[in-house]
Amino acid sequence: MFSRIQFKRAIFFRPIIANSNHIYNKGLRRPFSTSLKLQLANTTVNFSEQQPQHDTSQEPKTHFGFKSVPEGMKETLVGQVFENVATNYDVMNDAMSLGVHRLWKDHSVRTMAPGPGTKLLDVAGGTGDIAMGFLNYCKEIHGDTSAQVTLLDINPKMLEVGRQRFAKTPYHNTSQVTFEIGNAENLLSIPSNSYDVYTIAFGIRNCTHIDRVLREAFRVLKPGGRFMCLEFGKVRNPLISSIYNLYSFQVIPIIGQVIAADRDSYQYLVESIRQFPSQEQFAEMIKKAGFTIVGEGWEDLTFGIAALHSGFKL
Repeated sequence: MFSRIQFKRAIFFRPIIANSNHIYNKGLRRPFSTSLKLQLANTTVNFSEQQPQHDTSQEPKTHFGFKSVPEGMKETLVGQVFENVATNYDVMNDAMSLGVHRLWKDHSVRTMAPGPGTKLLDVAGGTGDIAMGFLNYCKEIHGDTSAQVTLLDINPKMLEVGRQRFAKTPYHNTSQVTFEIGNAENLLSIPSNSYDVYTIAFGIRNCTHIDRVLREAFRVLKPGGRFMCLEFGKVRNPLISSIYNLYSFQVIPIIGQVIAADRDSYQYLVESIRQFPSQEQFAEMIKKAGFTIVGEGWEDLTFGIAALHSGFKL
């Protein structure tokens, strides 16, 4: 049996291996179930009906899982996914990752190491794991009750789950936490140069235009501020990659069906991970948005299943 310390070391151990292309077994691709195919078809029809003069065949395409859809559809489709999973989101995260996602998020907050009075914007904050960890860290490490977090999410149902969670904590009805509905690609209500830290955990891959998200993150941060993104990555080790793919495509959708009665949403979530850029590609996007990165600009967690990217507005 591992001790707790050994377990955490094992979780965050970063194997040093030669660079190689990510191994992906196309045979593991599973089609969406009939219900999601019908949902996509119905959404397409409704989209055309609402805008009869608009030819969606000419609209730029983006990915929704392994599907190619008009850019204007993706936000609606992703919104429906998170409407479906909101009430079971935390339970499913624990089940899918065997609780390891909590270690990733705890590591992210400790890497951030916020000081007293830090202002955090937690985008796609959902049920509040990062926001809660941030406030707890400031309180436990610094005895600080002046730190503030704005928990922002585009999905009202996810945000409501976060509100309910915070209602059971000492932070309820204090100035330390506020909730806001907003789109990461256009933070209309957020002034420029207003936050010390910007975090987005397991949310940016669901956005239609990642470059716009990064530009907005740069805009709202104060000079010297820090951008941090915790997201799924590419596994380099071929053996671990094949096991991970098998688990992702054959097991996770079944867990979604059993726990949340929703296989389709978790099929999409698994596929969306494979569509996200590699760690190197994402680091380049962060630099292109204006951020300064230190070293590689990211840290692989659990063999690259997740990665923590970081950049500074200098």
